[in-house]
Amino acid sequence: MKRSAYILIVLFFTTQFYACKKALEQPPLGSLSEDIIANKNGVNGLLIGAYAALDFMEGGDRALGGGDAWQVSPTNWVFGAVAGGDASKGSDGADQPAIDPIANFYSDANNILYNGKWKALFECVVRTNNVLKFLAKATDLTDDERKNIEGQARFLRGHYYFELKKMWNMVPWIDEGTTVFNQPNNLDLWPKIEADLKFAYENLPPTQPEIGRANKWAAGAYLAKAYLYQHKYLEAKPIFDLVITSGTTSSGLKYELNEEFEDNWRPSRENNPEAVFVIQMAANVDASGPSHANNGDMLNFPYGDGSPFSCCGFFQPSIDMVNHFRTNPQTGLPYISNYNDFPVKTDMGIEGNQPFTPDAGTLDPRLDWTVGRRGIPYHDWGIYPGKPWARDQSYGGPYGPKKNVYWSESADTDGDQGTWAPGTAINYSIIRFADVLLMAAECEAQTGGLGKAEEYVNLVRARAANPVTWLYKYKDNANPSAGFSNVPAANYKINSYPPGDFVIRGKEEALKAIYYERKIELAMEGHRFFDLVRWGIAEQELNAYFSYQGQFTSDVRKGKFVKGKHDYYPIPQRQIDLSQVQSAAVLKQNPGYN
Repeated sequence: MKRSAYILIVLFFTTQFYACKKALEQPPLGSLSEDIIANKNGVNGLLIGAYAALDFMEGGDRALGGGDAWQVSPTNWVFGAVAGGDASKGSDGADQPAIDPIANFYSDANNILYNGKWKALFECVVRTNNVLKFLAKATDLTDDERKNIEGQARFLRGHYYFELKKMWNMVPWIDEGTTVFNQPNNLDLWPKIEADLKFAYENLPPTQPEIGRANKWAAGAYLAKAYLYQHKYLEAKPIFDLVITSGTTSSGLKYELNEEFEDNWRPSRENNPEAVFVIQMAANVDASGPSHANNGDMLNFPYGDGSPFSCCGFFQPSIDMVNHFRTNPQTGLPYISNYNDFPVKTDMGIEGNQPFTPDAGTLDPRLDWTVGRRGIPYHDWGIYPGKPWARDQSYGGPYGPKKNVYWSESADTDGDQGTWAPGTAINYSIIRFADVLLMAAECEAQTGGLGKAEEYVNLVRARAANPVTWLYKYKDNANPSAGFSNVPAANYKINSYPPGDFVIRGKEEALKAIYYERKIELAMEGHRFFDLVRWGIAEQELNAYFSYQGQFTSDVRKGKFVKGKHDYYPIPQRQIDLSQVQSAAVLKQNPGYN
């Protein structure tokens, strides 16, 4: 789908789409007449274009609607992970300075990243609306084909509006029937998002013939997620139940956890049973640059002396986040309430040519599939060297990102070097099965099912506890291709919660355990800030993060989160200005930003 998408976009999405006048004998070059589009082939082409927009990329390092690729990344590495305390912006303070105010919550509505994200998302909405508009005019489709196409288009529109909703809360609604596009942002859009996802859930087939297309169960998981964000736990729970028990595989289920945690970020092993709905990335398919690779994360590679990557040193895991992976040596469980009292040893301030021994305490093995840290293998690139691969350690810290980084053995196929910074073929999971289990655990805990909540959390922890997922040391650090030894890279110890533990803890403490598990399982995947907001604990957690992390890195020393203001980002000032009618803006700014 991705390989043909950029060809179809050129044909179907032009600003002159309706420019043809009756007086002309042929339509303007580069546009297509309605009778060519309003049929099965035309509508399917438009649908592919709506899928292609999932990565928000236009070509090379450019985003939909203009701007830079990293400003609009679908991984939400800035808006969800950096702003949520998973990571520092990284690099140095002078590079991409517009990110710093977002990370510290002092940005205003003129920040360029907000306008870029807004434009990209509404371009995506327009593409889904075009599918629905011309679907209604097509006459050569069966009823099943029509429902399938409409279900996919409305699923995608539901996703794009979900992103808009969690970013800005109050945004204008534009659909296939809209003729006046300067709409106010005065409606709660949850009912419309629910309606789109509910239609998709009720009308899409359980499986699709092509990888990457939304099916019934992906729509169900997303609908339940929308209910969860609104605290509609009783509505979400039965849908999560069906998604968890749906379909057939060799094990009897459509979805299940991969045996190996890292398979979620290995292109040769992706589109596996854990993939509920993912953005399909493809490297080396576009001569103009990595426009179908994950170039929204093109800055996010270790960079410095000896680094094999061409750019750029951003998205450095935070010290606070790494400390979450400490486990109790007796129980193998996390220190939920006081994890920073048991910090993981760092190499802050230690030069690359100075000796350093990694932490010897017990750790969750997911740490070393999530974070590059000194003395530990960095996939098969060799041992992570620490400070030489950090552009400014005092600013961004000692660590490097890992989930978004391809392996040396597959660099030729999984890495895209078509521009000055690398793209990758690593898919981005909008929803993966571990996420489903942990969202379902929340619903269970909120509705009295503490035993079931514990079961779901333990499924996630049991996968991490399987030694096959543990990171082993290379036999020869100078020759990574020699393979792994049978000696773990660190002192890994992780256990499941004992039977009945959540019942003993009670609802509030069980929820804290679930929230903590989401933090470490989904670390660096762009969920954290939005989770903190919907749980109502963003002010407490983020201000504690600023206080702790600021002791070590200078990047967040201005950080302060204010509840009621920073729960949502400011509506881009450029969009407010463009909405003016007779000197009055149609769009209204979010509270606290005027």
